[in-house]
Amino acid sequence: MFEDSLIESGNRFKAKRRLSTTILSFTLQVALIGVLILIPLIYTDALPKTQLMTFLVAPPPPPPPPPPPAAAPVKVVKIQSEVINGQLRTPTKIPDKVQMIKEEEAPPDLGGGGVPGGVPGGVPGGSMGGVMGGILSSTPTAVPKVATPQRIRVSTGVATGLLIKKVTPVYPQLAKQARIQGTVILQAEISKDGTIQNLQLISGHPMLAPAAIEAVKQWRYKPYLLNGEPVAVETQVQVNFSLSGG
Repeated sequence: MFEDSLIESGNRFKAKRRLSTTILSFTLQVALIGVLILIPLIYTDALPKTQLMTFLVAPPPPPPPPPPPAAAPVKVVKIQSEVINGQLRTPTKIPDKVQMIKEEEAPPDLGGGGVPGGVPGGVPGGSMGGVMGGILSSTPTAVPKVATPQRIRVSTGVATGLLIKKVTPVYPQLAKQARIQGTVILQAEISKDGTIQNLQLISGHPMLAPAAIEAVKQWRYKPYLLNGEPVAVETQVQVNFSLSGG
């Protein structure tokens, strides 16, 4: 009985030992696999950098297209003239083929004394287009005459150049006492015979304007000619009043 108990207990110990050995072996294998996985993640310097960069760097751009083929050089053919400075040059060699120059026939003799469009048997010095052409060409063409305007506007300088009689205005006594001086500007119309018409005050002192208008009415101008005909003109007249007498 004791022997049987020893054999049974020995079998139990063997079974437990095999189980613990299996668990230990499995644990060691799992730990070894984990270490093999963690080593590349911890020590990245050991990885092949060249292969990794090929996955990260963009591929190079495609090569540029080949340049277009160069154009064929243009061949310049120099034509040597046989005429130099208005003189015919002696050829250096006899050409293989000589081209004959065909002269055009002279036009037939025209009638009417050589006038184009005349009829045979006409007299020398006939007119272009025959009798009808002579009639039309001999008819004078009337040139339309531009109508001359009845009145134009000229500058003060032009009107002053036409002045032939100038009457100096009488300085008003009240204006002298009040020490009033200045320029009176009038709008005037000069008729075809050179007399003053339609005087209108543009600017000036009211005490000086009446004397200026009275004097300008007596002024006389040469007629202004346009296309050879006298016309009325509009202009401005300036009358100066100065206490110094200038």
